[in-house]
Amino acid sequence: MKNLILLLCLTVFTMSCKNKGIVYNDPIPEHDSLTISSKIVNEDRVITIWTPPNYDNSTDRFPVLYMPDGGIKEDFPHIANTLSKLISEEKIPPYILVGIENTERRRDLTGPTEVEYDLTIVPHPGGSNNFRGFIKHELFTEINNRYRTSDKRAIIGESVAGLFVMETFLLDNDMFDYYMAVDPSLWYNEQNLVKHFETLAKADYGQQKKLWFAGSDAEDISTHTRTLNEKLKQLDLGLIWTYADEPEEQHSTIFRATKEKAMIWTLNE
Repeated sequence: MKNLILLLCLTVFTMSCKNKGIVYNDPIPEHDSLTISSKIVNEDRVITIWTPPNYDNSTDRFPVLYMPDGGIKEDFPHIANTLSKLISEEKIPPYILVGIENTERRRDLTGPTEVEYDLTIVPHPGGSNNFRGFIKHELFTEINNRYRTSDKRAIIGESVAGLFVMETFLLDNDMFDYYMAVDPSLWYNEQNLVKHFETLAKADYGQQKKLWFAGSDAEDISTHTRTLNEKLKQLDLGLIWTYADEPEEQHSTIFRATKEKAMIWTLNE
C-alpha cells in the first residue's frame, strides 16, 4: 500500500502543469526576455515578459502577474494568451505577465522537509526561501526598473508551484496582493501548511488580500484543499478568499480548466 501511495504522488508531482502526454500547440505571443545573474540563488535565471496590448500606446502603470513555471516551453504561452483574451473582453484589467523559467523546479518550489517519503520525490528540497528572496529582492527590482509597473502584484501557480504560492501567502504575505494556487501539493511535508495554517496566517488581512485556490480529483491534494476550505470558513481573518472544488478535473487538466475563472475572480478589484 505504501508503495502504491508513493507511486500516485510521484505521478502527480511529475505530471506538473505541463500535462505530460497531452500536446498543446499554444501560439507563442510576442514577448521580451532577459537573464538575471542572481546572487541569491547563485545561478542565471531566464525571465519572460508579456505586456498588454495598450502598454506601448499608454503612459499608465500596470499591475504585474508573476508565475513560476514561466518559461516559453512551460506555461507562459497559454497564460499570456489567456490574459490577452480576458483583457480584450474587458473581463480583467490589463496586467503585465512575468514568467520565471525553471532550472531545478522541485528544489525552488518546496520548503524544507525531513520526511523520508518526501525525499524520494524531492531529492534537494528547501529552496523556496532562496527562490522567494530572488523574486523579492532581485526580480521585482529588475521588472520595476524596466517597465511601468504599479504597486499591485499577483502570483499564480499549479501543483508544486501552487504549494509555493500557498507557502508565500503564509510566510511572506506582503510580497503579493493576489494569490492563485491551482491544485497545490499541500500533502508535502505531512501537510504542514494546512496543519499550521491558523498559526502561520495573519490575525487580520484587513480585506486587502485575495486568495483563490482549487482542488482536482487527485485525492492526496483535494483532501487537503477541502480541509483548508473548512478551516477558512471557521476563521475570521479579514481575508477575501474562495475555493473551487473541481472533482471532475484531473491534476493534468485543472490549470487550463480553471485559469479564466481564477483570473476573473482574483484580478478584479
